[in-house]
Amino acid sequence: MVTFGSMSFLGDPLFNILGPIAGDTESPESLKIIEAAKAEYHLDKSVPEQWGRWAWDFVRGDFGVQFSTTGQPPVSDLIKERLPRTLELMFIAQLFALGLAIPWAVTSAARANSRIDKGLTMTSFAAISLPSFATAVLLYYVFSVKLDWLPDTYNAIDPFWGFSHDHRLIQLILPALTLGIGAAAQYARLLRTDMITTLREDFILMAKSKGVPRKRVLYIHALRSSLFSLITLLAINVGFMIGGSIVVESFFRIPGIGLAIIEAVLRDDFPVVLAIVMLVSCGFMVLNYLADILYSVLDPRIRNTEQGQQKKVTIL
Repeated sequence: MVTFGSMSFLGDPLFNILGPIAGDTESPESLKIIEAAKAEYHLDKSVPEQWGRWAWDFVRGDFGVQFSTTGQPPVSDLIKERLPRTLELMFIAQLFALGLAIPWAVTSAARANSRIDKGLTMTSFAAISLPSFATAVLLYYVFSVKLDWLPDTYNAIDPFWGFSHDHRLIQLILPALTLGIGAAAQYARLLRTDMITTLREDFILMAKSKGVPRKRVLYIHALRSSLFSLITLLAINVGFMIGGSIVVESFFRIPGIGLAIIEAVLRDDFPVVLAIVMLVSCGFMVLNYLADILYSVLDPRIRNTEQGQQKKVTIL
């Protein structure tokens, strides 16, 4: 609703729909065309009514048309084309982030307050402090310009699977690392703190007294019980990754959702902006709901506690 209200006051979509005719308010023919366009796109209604009509159409799967594109194709066509590229980027970025964060956090927690822990802590603060555009420039210069290990361009028509510069899987490594390094540092800091607390629990001491190997204690017993905060942060971080993808997609020229929303804002293409914002918001809520479900999968005690509370409510 905030986005809809803001876009309504920032520009006039008629200029994207009609072009120069929208500014010609003196010609009777132009006025007829303007009035017809307003009626067709409900621009003659109040802002609350426009919002209600748009929200109802969105629920039914109608995202409107692109005002700034010739022929005004449906917004859904743009989303179908752009969304998979952003999802690929975010998925690989999350894999990189978790792949770096988990051993990073486990090593720090197992050697808390040691030189290794302090060094990893300083590294994590540096990674968190570095903005995504600076990370992109640094990685691009080192791995693409100097070493020529990774491609510096993204081609949407290239096949995905493969290990050469002509495959999108390799072309997404630099952008995914740019998104993933900062996230990895956040995950590592949070997971380290939770693991230090978990390693002091009685069941960890019991596992050690039974002679369970150290790696199993760390990566099975302690890690599993320390994942709750990390799962929450993973779900919340989706919104931040969408924001980061705007910079990353612009820098590496990836035609995804992030780049699409920049183009739409610059062109005052209201339906595109609104559809992307709504989809991201819905995805954010769904992922947070799935994170709550995953809690009970990781620790059955949570599910048993919830069932016990439900029984108490029923008895009362």
